[in-house]
Amino acid sequence: MSSSKRANREGSIYPHRNGFAAYAWVNTPDGKRKRKYVYGKTRDVVHAKWLTLLQQAAARPVATRAPKLKEYLTYWLDQVVRTSLKPKTAETYAMHVRLYIIPGLGEKRLDKLTVRDVREWLNRLSEECQCCAQGKDVARPPKLRRCCAIGKCCGQHLSRRTVIDVRAVLRSALSNAVGDELIDRNIAMGIKLPSARTRQPAPWSVEEARQFLVSAKDDADPLYAAYVLILVLGLRRGELLGLTWPMVDLETTQLEVGYSLQRIGGRLVHGETKTEASDAVLPLPAICLTALRLHQQTQAAAMEAAGPFWVPTGYVFTTRDGLPLDPRNFHRAFRARSAKAGVRAIPVHGTRHTCGSLLAALDVHPRVAMQIMRHSKIAVTMEIYTHIPSELTRNALRKLGDSLDGLT
Repeated sequence: MSSSKRANREGSIYPHRNGFAAYAWVNTPDGKRKRKYVYGKTRDVVHAKWLTLLQQAAARPVATRAPKLKEYLTYWLDQVVRTSLKPKTAETYAMHVRLYIIPGLGEKRLDKLTVRDVREWLNRLSEECQCCAQGKDVARPPKLRRCCAIGKCCGQHLSRRTVIDVRAVLRSALSNAVGDELIDRNIAMGIKLPSARTRQPAPWSVEEARQFLVSAKDDADPLYAAYVLILVLGLRRGELLGLTWPMVDLETTQLEVGYSLQRIGGRLVHGETKTEASDAVLPLPAICLTALRLHQQTQAAAMEAAGPFWVPTGYVFTTRDGLPLDPRNFHRAFRARSAKAGVRAIPVHGTRHTCGSLLAALDVHPRVAMQIMRHSKIAVTMEIYTHIPSELTRNALRKLGDSLDGLT
């Protein structure tokens, strides 16, 4: 079999350059009939590849040319991710592709990508400084360069969680390529990575939450009502900023959660909440109701002061001219208020974990708390309710609500 003489039924195998080549007629995924070639250094190798190709051609359409990974990822993001996933998720996928996958693997042909390629790329991704790799410091004006561009590497490494997320994006793209019949298997499926351990800061105690709210109220912070809602109702930042006045009923003391405001692709998008379970009609405890009534009065005064410059968007929480409040600006305001109040800095999302304890301190009935916290079982709510704050803190929170009643 090592000679150049063709064996029976091997009319398609022939000498080629420093080895051999073969072809078979296949039906392509786009419905055309074309030749598909295979190559190897020996006739035996090519013969095995040729037989495999014949089996594939008999079973399904076969692509005759595989694109580079970067070409396929561009198609996948536009035709699959953008049309099937939520906008924020699609934006995150596109970021991972742009910053990490294409620079590291983009020039590889899709059908030539190997497990070793992906493993070595992931190892580099974990070890290299991203400021150096992406030229972040080089992009700054010469006078402002402070690290990688002047030989002082800042060691900006990706977290383990981010590396896992990037691998997940590549794995999803390759699974789609398998479905598109461009490759036979997803080589990223078998690559193991150490699991990520995320340590979130401990949530605020009820006393810290009370201290934060008192600080905001005493300073007449225009976002006081927003802080009350995220702490007492456990709203996510996007859910809070996506509230419009038609979703708030101060007469029946209910609030509807059904939309979220997010920054996507450089613009603010008012869209669906994170999951179907996030949508709910929540009862408003007294402190929330009072804070919203006060905020409504404050917004009416701001509207009158702005006059013709007020933009009637209908959002509950807005800028001074009525435009929706950017989530990043709300995060900055929350962080600044935490510093002024003298409490530990935690992410806005971390306030959700304080919600149950606050509801217990405000004497909200467990069944109502279960609805507010969107628990499926009362036992989960009661577990949180066992951590009842001191009577001193409970009384202080009642006083906070009472003092607001006098302002309406």
